[in-house]
Amino acid sequence: MSNLRDVYIIGVGQTPCGKYPTKAAHVLGREASWAAIKDSGIYARDIEIGFCGHVYQGMGVGQRTLKDIGLVGQPVINVEGACGSGTLSFWEAWRTIAFGQHDVALAWGVENLSKIMSGGPLPLEEDDIEVALGMSMPGLYAMRAKRYMDEYGVSKETLAKVVVKSRLHASKNPIAQFRKETTVDAVLGDPVICDPLTRSMCCPVGDASAAAVLVSGEMLNKIKRDESRLPIKVLGCVAQSGGYASATGLTCDPSENVARTSQMAYEQAGLGPEDMDAVEIHDAFAIAELIVAEALGFAKKGEGSKLIEEGTSNFDGNIAINPSGGLLSRGHPVGATGLLQTVEIVNQLRGEATGCQVPDANIGLIETMGGAQPAMDGITCVVSILGK
Repeated sequence: MSNLRDVYIIGVGQTPCGKYPTKAAHVLGREASWAAIKDSGIYARDIEIGFCGHVYQGMGVGQRTLKDIGLVGQPVINVEGACGSGTLSFWEAWRTIAFGQHDVALAWGVENLSKIMSGGPLPLEEDDIEVALGMSMPGLYAMRAKRYMDEYGVSKETLAKVVVKSRLHASKNPIAQFRKETTVDAVLGDPVICDPLTRSMCCPVGDASAAAVLVSGEMLNKIKRDESRLPIKVLGCVAQSGGYASATGLTCDPSENVARTSQMAYEQAGLGPEDMDAVEIHDAFAIAELIVAEALGFAKKGEGSKLIEEGTSNFDGNIAINPSGGLLSRGHPVGATGLLQTVEIVNQLRGEATGCQVPDANIGLIETMGGAQPAMDGITCVVSILGK
């Protein structure tokens, strides 16, 4: 893979996360995309190709997004990879440039969940045998939590501390859906959604969009742009699908997919877990932060709780995990999530985080998981590593 071209992010944009049932998905997408284009300093017509990640927004939402800003005629590809749709669209944009097919690409993700559902878990495929028997995403993560807590002696209080940290970070983030700090007692006192997960241990329903403009190294040196806007290099970007899960172990542990994908990304970047400064990971439920942090190599198996208990995953700790507030507090508009994570890391590396700025952030990582299926460890996983 040494023949890959250098790829840079030169512009990012995002909308606030919240509930906007009267705002169409393509309108949200247009706002984020236009913000990214303005941030990049290029002309909109310089964009050669677009990739739009979404899950529930219907036909042609990518084309509908760009039409109103005058971007028509160029190829636009709509990408679906469950909760990983946004980062999957980013991966597509990265590789079309890295492999020399295009020089300027726009990647964005968008979702308006409040327009199609008032609350409750995401609708899953009814022909999935586990879904037909009553499985839901909260139920799936509750089983992960139960097994994890039993194997490693982790308490509900530790899961609650994940949420407390998440809310603390989100309280400084003006685009976050939940910006009020909370306490362990308040989290544990919330209604139980699926034991041991209380309501605030589960990510909310919400809407948003986020976008990034990517260019080749050659194009970076050609285009006229604001030199004060620091370009962020894509050091590694890997997408993988889930493999078969163990026939004898717990079949809903996503660790293998995350570990495999992140190892490939580390190797591509020539870096390791110890080099990461700021990280945005897929914490759709509180237990996910512990499991994913371990799979990414930030803690040994069963020791992810130490990052929470010791405060080393706070924005000013050894490894800042979800300084944006993550899915639990910033929000999880599924198709937009991966790009929201990407925008956060870009802003962290630029030193322009609107909330909790990670001190001396030079390298950042984005991990997004997508979906679940019987006897497999997830539909997709994308891991990106960015650097100054």
